[in-house]
Amino acid sequence: MTSSFKALELAQESIADLDLQLLRRKLRVTQSPCNSNVTVENRQLKAFCSNDYLGLANHPDLVDAWSQGGQQYGVGSGASHLISGHSAAHELLEIKLTSFQKKHIQNARALFFSTGYLTNLAVITGLAGLTERGDLSIYSAKLNHASLIDGVRLAVAQMNATVNLFDHTQLNSLTDTLTKDTKSLKLIVTDGVFSMDGDLAPVKALLQIAEQYDALLIVDDAHGFGVLGKQGHGILEQEEIQSDRIIYIGTLGKAAGVSGAFVCAQDSFIEWLVQKGRPYVYSTATPPAIAHALLKSLEIIDSAEGIERRAQLNQLIKIWQDEMIFSEWKKVSSCTPIQPVILGSNASALMAAKLLDDAGYWIPAIRPPTVAPGSARLRITFSANHSADDLHKLITTLNRIEQKVSKKVMHD
Repeated sequence: MTSSFKALELAQESIADLDLQLLRRKLRVTQSPCNSNVTVENRQLKAFCSNDYLGLANHPDLVDAWSQGGQQYGVGSGASHLISGHSAAHELLEIKLTSFQKKHIQNARALFFSTGYLTNLAVITGLAGLTERGDLSIYSAKLNHASLIDGVRLAVAQMNATVNLFDHTQLNSLTDTLTKDTKSLKLIVTDGVFSMDGDLAPVKALLQIAEQYDALLIVDDAHGFGVLGKQGHGILEQEEIQSDRIIYIGTLGKAAGVSGAFVCAQDSFIEWLVQKGRPYVYSTATPPAIAHALLKSLEIIDSAEGIERRAQLNQLIKIWQDEMIFSEWKKVSSCTPIQPVILGSNASALMAAKLLDDAGYWIPAIRPPTVAPGSARLRITFSANHSADDLHKLITTLNRIEQKVSKKVMHD
């Protein structure tokens, strides 16, 4: 029986509107482990689109560690951390994560979450609860990830906070507004590495501003942890930063190759989040086997092998920046594995992605609302499992595809 009612009609009309704007996204099914070579819907493709920057997602040592964790702890945690779900594996993982940041945050303590999205929601809304309603100001970088944006929105609804957006490349407006701010609690919120452009936040400058105006600095280093710094400890290591007013967030499903995320900060802030961070308090704990596997991942990140993998990434980045020359498309300068190519229109980005797929490459088109209208792009990402030869072949393919797309646009 076919039925029709208003909500269903609205859903169907909204989806049709996405189709008209070339903004509908589609799931693709992979049939192989995450790697530089993948099987997608029964086809072999060279993937330049994952966030598995160090190539650890299918590392045999991590696979073994996950299996060992399952044998030791089972496959589920059974409850939230504050009930009965906090295992020895979680505790050991948090101790190891703390050791990564203790040079940068005195009296540091780490807290493990199931996802980066939940971490950001918990951190922003939890810290917002340190003050009275109406006594909070939040300063958020304009290009922050959706999880940070949503955390800010929830904090605004919860605490009647004042929100100011700032351009991370121009900090004058940030300082001008802070000069007039009389709120008791001020949060400056930024990505460490901006996920769509691959550029770094000016963390040192932001910290100086935070110190000058007595604010907390929240840094989501999702795309920096494991990649930046000699030991891969992230942007605080790379920038040689030390401060007790930094709330550092790292993701463990990208360069770390597994799943989850964490926040590391001064112990009092973490204890407050344990008590009042609702996504932490009310979520079932991640299976301990995952935490056990992550211990092996952190060991690799901190080892000679991790250094070698980061060196391979840096070699790929240099080849790309030196040799990838476009005639019309815009290449963004980035020192990270994120190397965007901006085409502009949704149609051009979709056509380029389709031609790349035909050529055996998986590089999806990134369109609004993920990026601003008129800045649709190919978000190319490198893995330590890519070779220099892989990259040279991609460069040749992209040069050929750019000519085809440009001719099509001119003809149209």
